[in-house]
Amino acid sequence: MVSYESLKSEYERNWANLQIRPSRLGEANATARKAINGKATYQQVERLTGVPWYFVALCHYRESNFDFDTYLGNGEPLHRATCLVPKGRGPFASFVDGAVDALRIQQFVGTQDWGIARTLYRLECFNGLGYHAKGVNSPYLYGGSTLYGPTEARGGKFVADHVFDPNHVDTQLGTAVILHAMMSLDASITIDDSPSIAPRSEPDEDAAASVLLMQQTLNKLGANPPLDEDGISGPKTKAAVSAFQQRNGLPDTGLLDGTTIAAITRAGVQPVQTPNVDLSQILTRLESLAQLLQGAGATPGGTSSGGATFGGTNAATNDPISVLERLLSLVNKTVPMPSPTTPTTPSPVDQLKPVLDLLGVLLNKDSKPVLGQVNGALGETIGKMLDGKKTALGIGGALITALLSAVTASPNAGGLAGLFGTIASAVPGLGQFALPISLALTAWGVLGKLEKWAQGTAPPPKVTS
Repeated sequence: MVSYESLKSEYERNWANLQIRPSRLGEANATARKAINGKATYQQVERLTGVPWYFVALCHYRESNFDFDTYLGNGEPLHRATCLVPKGRGPFASFVDGAVDALRIQQFVGTQDWGIARTLYRLECFNGLGYHAKGVNSPYLYGGSTLYGPTEARGGKFVADHVFDPNHVDTQLGTAVILHAMMSLDASITIDDSPSIAPRSEPDEDAAASVLLMQQTLNKLGANPPLDEDGISGPKTKAAVSAFQQRNGLPDTGLLDGTTIAAITRAGVQPVQTPNVDLSQILTRLESLAQLLQGAGATPGGTSSGGATFGGTNAATNDPISVLERLLSLVNKTVPMPSPTTPTTPSPVDQLKPVLDLLGVLLNKDSKPVLGQVNGALGETIGKMLDGKKTALGIGGALITALLSAVTASPNAGGLAGLFGTIASAVPGLGQFALPISLALTAWGVLGKLEKWAQGTAPPPKVTS
């Protein structure tokens, strides 16, 4: 993106060297007088916005040749809503009302830097900065001066979007030329370029980063013609925004309001690519489980235990549907036959529970029993760390606490009595909180064992000879 700071010295140099061609001087002065004649109206706009009246006059010249019955933003009639970008503005009761609206849209209200370089930069931004890339001074600023066109300077003009004709010379007077003539006719126009305390950035500069991002996104979405990514919301950018709004059912204004920015941002986000989950390990364990249920030696499809088929079909390594089909098949084969006391049509919940249980087994990579609600009450990590140890720890803790409570604090004694005495004296009231914790841990361990027995995950009893 071309920044103001990178162009500032060029604007200052061009302004210092600007000379109106003698053949165009009369036309430049006549145009300057028209601008000065509307000074009182332009000053009303300045009082409401802080934008210098001469800048408003130059914008008015370019948009509608000083016609006060038109909207400053695009030159359309004041007394109906605008049809060109920015669309839907108005109707307005007066030129001043429309001018304030147009300057607010351009983020000029509240700006403070109106030195000559910043003024020329903002004027050129209305029509884009494409001439810098061509090595030509923009005719929108310098037309009619020795800074544009032969023989003193290079000519050329963008005759269409992204179509530059180096042999075409624009005959329209540039806004910098008209400003130069206005200053020679009206001594009250002064442009102070002395250093001053300025805000960190101007409002239109703050908006440029957002505009640049939207231009990049619109180009990514196929803007036609492609937009210059310069951070300037000029006519081409407004037209592209308008086209996006029409396609997406948004109010067609051509402006980058909050709703439009959000919609463009969403449209530019690439769809999230879902990772390709490898189900081969699950299928392998499923095959092993199927062989186990059917008896060693052959799979249900009649292949050897080392085969990769099930039900006579090749295994789809990453097909989730295949996994679910196999799960249902296994469940159907392992569900016991209904007895006279068992309903022949189990409820959907009863049908789903075996599937979920089997899925839990298959997805358990460590091949360890899944903790239930009791054993996993404090989380998987703590639950596994204390698994099988809670009762012993609780009973041991209760016994030690009882012993410590019965020991007289004698740190100088030797052996276990001295150790227990030291602990008892270092932690006053130890039994008041340690004993309840130990008993609770014991109860947790007992409940955990009952849960394992209910789940069928308790370890088998050890065979003693």
